[in-house]
Amino acid sequence: VQLQASGGGLVQPGGSLRLSCAASGTIFDINTMAWYRQAPGKQRELVAQITSGSSTNYADSLKGRFTISRDNAKNTVYLQINGLRPEDTATYYCHADLRLYAWGPTRSYWGQGTLVTVSS
Repeated sequence: VQLQASGGGLVQPGGSLRLSCAASGTIFDINTMAWYRQAPGKQRELVAQITSGSSTNYADSLKGRFTISRDNAKNTVYLQINGLRPEDTATYYCHADLRLYAWGPTRSYWGQGTLVTVSS
């Protein structure tokens, strides 16, 4: 199983980005998908998560500018970020809890991360 994140880049303050993360490989089903971020010198933190039924949860400090969504048919999770600020600069990682087989356990997988830099 591989989680491939994309969409990061250099953005000016106030700009927007849409991150994508596609899961591929032998997958029976995906439960929760999520985005985390890790700024330089800081711990990784949860940004948002979304269940297979599209229930969402956001970090309190990030509500309003971040929107998580998913396409179950494509095994893909998205993160729309608006009003980017320099403090949003971080590597953004996707995460998924999934099963490889119907009878298998739920396991956690991480993507490789995509760097978002907010600077003028």
